[in-house]
Amino acid sequence: MSFDSVHFFVFFLIAALLLFFMHKKARLVWLLACNYYFYMCWNAKSALLLAFITLCTYTTGRFLEMTKEEKRKKWIVAGCCAASFSILFVFKYFNFFIDNINSLLNITGTGRTIGLRLNLLLPIGISYYTFQAVGYVIDVYRGEKAEHNLVKYAVFVSFFPQLGSGPIERGKNILRQLEELKTKNLWDYDRIKNGILLILWGLFQKIVIADRLALFVDTVYGNYPQYGLLVIMTALVLYAFQLYCDFDGYTNIACGAAQVMGITLMQNFKRPYFATNIKEFWSRWHISLTSWFRDYLYIPLGGNRKGNFRKQLNVLIVFCVSGLWHGASWNFVIWGAIHGLMQVEYNIFSSKKKEKNMSFSTRLRNGIMTFALVDLAWFFFRTSSLQEAFGILRQMTREIGDFTAILEVLGDGDRNLLIVGLLILFLVDFVHERGICIRNWIEKQEVWFRYILYIGIIFSCIYLRIHSEVDGARQFIYFQF
Repeated sequence: MSFDSVHFFVFFLIAALLLFFMHKKARLVWLLACNYYFYMCWNAKSALLLAFITLCTYTTGRFLEMTKEEKRKKWIVAGCCAASFSILFVFKYFNFFIDNINSLLNITGTGRTIGLRLNLLLPIGISYYTFQAVGYVIDVYRGEKAEHNLVKYAVFVSFFPQLGSGPIERGKNILRQLEELKTKNLWDYDRIKNGILLILWGLFQKIVIADRLALFVDTVYGNYPQYGLLVIMTALVLYAFQLYCDFDGYTNIACGAAQVMGITLMQNFKRPYFATNIKEFWSRWHISLTSWFRDYLYIPLGGNRKGNFRKQLNVLIVFCVSGLWHGASWNFVIWGAIHGLMQVEYNIFSSKKKEKNMSFSTRLRNGIMTFALVDLAWFFFRTSSLQEAFGILRQMTREIGDFTAILEVLGDGDRNLLIVGLLILFLVDFVHERGICIRNWIEKQEVWFRYILYIGIIFSCIYLRIHSEVDGARQFIYFQF
């Protein structure tokens, strides 16, 4: 049930309306039923994994609360993490692990290989809800209060707006708000209106921009031997915006849907391509995952408490693991390692004093350089294998190509719509970067202007969504992770 489908919006309308008007004490049970219905629309059997992770981490939290001995607590946490991550390993990494073992066996010349492979469908959102649930367990170990209400905890793990691709939430943020659902009045015009506007903006990012960009990017990457350096580099640059609009679009729809139902999710993106250095980029991109790795991997590894060398090593380890989290492929590990090395280089050679006093031209130059580095790393993120990556690199060195070939990939209609969409995206992000809230500005305009704008966005998304279904509707990119 994709966020940009009619099925989802019918489901969401029913879920939200009944949540508003039903008895307050029944809201959590209703939300839990909605969460599991949503998830089972993808794959009914996968709901068993979701339920297992929920019960495993809930029970662990209760045991931790009752246990006083520190050593025993550590073993309980270790057992829970092993059980949770073992499931993730089997579904996401087992075949990757076996393939690499076989490669090593071939190199050593033993002539033996392991023929075992699992033909399993990767459950939607398993990386997200596993990390969210394990994060809760570690928080309880560190002193947070364990949740006693199993229904409330199950809603936290399976909350459908952020179940597929995050944000990866913290228990103390969502569990508190779920408790308030049992007592507060959910009918708040301003909150609901702002949530709907956020959904509309997310749909615009996904359908108008990301899906138009996908037409170009997928065509070039899928037929790269036909193109030269100019076209492939253009596809690489456009992929950066496709990925951003696709993922931020999902996040905005998720946050907007949650807001309509009275839940505030954390901000996951903060205009990342306005960053002027690589460290700032990661404080703006996929914030929930970045903070998860900081709190639950970087700090336990020692953080910056064991000397500068250990600090930089920890940074590199975290980014390599982050790359592997995104997918079972060496492409993602290389992507993570590139970002880790750039972080290490920045930590060693940057001057924070100079950055505070940067002129506009210096900020612009640094921003362009940061985007270029991030964009080059996206190359390994986008390619499906190292073989494809090296094949594209070879093709780029063979010929520069004809720039007019870019115009042939997209038709006039899609190309013009894409240009307008990217201009709107830049203006909105630029205005937000200056501290101006677009929604507040829209509210100050005349009623006729506001509703023409709303209706225009709705109908453009509906028209393009129908058009996309003719061409084959595109799933959100981060659903594969």
